[in-house]
Amino acid sequence: MHGFKFYEKATRALRDRSLLSKILIIGTVSGGGLVALSDSGAFQRKNGAEECKKKKVVVLGTGWAGTSFLKNLKDKSYEVQVVSPRNYFAFTPLLPSVTNGTVEARSIVEPIRNIMRKKGMEVQFKEAECYKIDADNRKIHCRTNGSSNLGGKEDFALDYDILVVAMGARANTFNTPGVVEHAHFLKEVEDAQRIRRTVIDCFERASLPSLTDEERKRILHFVVVGGGPTGVEFAAELHDLVVEDLPKLYPAVKDFVKITLLEAGDNILSMFDKRITAFAENKFQRDSIDLKMGSMVVKVSDKEISTKDRLTGQLSSIPYGMVVWSTGIGTRPVITDFMKQIGQANRRVLATDEWLRVEGYDNVYALGDCATINQRKVMEDISAIFSKADKNNTGKLNLKDFKEVVKDICERYPQVELYLKKKQLKNIDVLLKNAVGDPKKEALELDIEKFTKALSEVDSQMKFLPATAQVAAQEGAYLADCLNRSEQCEKYPEGPLRFRGTGRHRFHPFRYKHFGQFAPLGGEQTAAQLPGDWVSIGHSSQWLWYSVYAR
Repeated sequence: MHGFKFYEKATRALRDRSLLSKILIIGTVSGGGLVALSDSGAFQRKNGAEECKKKKVVVLGTGWAGTSFLKNLKDKSYEVQVVSPRNYFAFTPLLPSVTNGTVEARSIVEPIRNIMRKKGMEVQFKEAECYKIDADNRKIHCRTNGSSNLGGKEDFALDYDILVVAMGARANTFNTPGVVEHAHFLKEVEDAQRIRRTVIDCFERASLPSLTDEERKRILHFVVVGGGPTGVEFAAELHDLVVEDLPKLYPAVKDFVKITLLEAGDNILSMFDKRITAFAENKFQRDSIDLKMGSMVVKVSDKEISTKDRLTGQLSSIPYGMVVWSTGIGTRPVITDFMKQIGQANRRVLATDEWLRVEGYDNVYALGDCATINQRKVMEDISAIFSKADKNNTGKLNLKDFKEVVKDICERYPQVELYLKKKQLKNIDVLLKNAVGDPKKEALELDIEKFTKALSEVDSQMKFLPATAQVAAQEGAYLADCLNRSEQCEKYPEGPLRFRGTGRHRFHPFRYKHFGQFAPLGGEQTAAQLPGDWVSIGHSSQWLWYSVYAR
């Protein structure tokens, strides 16, 4: 009876104090058993509140930018969802090596779920393709790419607080007729595997006894369109395969093999040092790779490529067995539609600020090949910069006033340092002194006109970042670091002064650090161009190339 009264009192107490954690263990009068009373609702409500506090981060893409962001994001206060039509990360610099079997496809991919599992935080993945971004309503619309036997395609929508657009780009066909229907591309693992199968098919087809020699020549004529890094590297890898390896298996047709590289410009590898360009062209000529400079492709049919000479305008036709198209990157349709929504229809790719935010949307970030940083010009803010430095409102600036903001100017506008380097000026003080016509003058005063004149040419050094894996990976890591320290930097901003406002920017702006570039040229030879105007060409650079990608 005492036990019952105790139970009754305990029940009343718990009911009256609903906000308390309601867990009690009560001894009963029968057999020493235990009764556990609990009310988990309080805990559920608490957990629900915590869940509501989590910001929803949606990442579009599993390429270099998106994967780098995922790997570096550590703050568990975010609820992360990844949407991509491919459920793996591909190490794209080695795609040309997959085409000739030097590297197996499985060696350059890592399942995205494996990367997520290592995170130690909750990340959800959805294998689907985003076909519409609704930034005004903070929503994306997606469609699965399932086959018909799995229920076909399914549409769904996701809400977000922060959107990371890292969808990469597609091959740029320049709307050339027949390219999509007849050419191969080299953007995905599946592309590399398809190219390898086609090469083998060409050799098998050419080995049939019913063909004429002219047909064999056409079938074993491999054409590469584009003299950039991807096109050149693929042509080199293809040469190693079809000239050195496959003739051992197909000796009867080895004399019919030919490789042609078409480039609309005057040189291949035009973005590299001239020494590398010259070496690559000479090596290709020694390898009997036919280089046709100034050749613009105007049409591709199932058996011929029509070209136009850039200088003479003369048209010609080139019969081929396989053509690989590598002429740069183009914008994906979903990005094009999004750009129209936000007033960027006249741009080639999404424009972001120096913090990778899409212009006009503070909660949408764009990284990698689908975006470019629209660096703000000094001349757009020249009056605001002058006013910020002129704290006493005298209308004049001396060197002491200017030195207090010079660090913020150089960080906010990186073109200033590039201009000083190009002009071989020691520092910005020398630039200002030159503006007043007296480089040796110590006591310097500038009004707004002279200040504007001093900085009038610095914007000429503004540069767009290249669409490379290096840039994308660094952007992903940068954004993840910003989100990891978001709360801290909200309280203690670390960025440069806001020249058109008050206080400082929350974060330092993104700065790309270039580690060099490589161009494998076949025959165990590679060209390397590293910072500091350091150029290396030959077998030693090949081992440097291998070491960069050693895991």
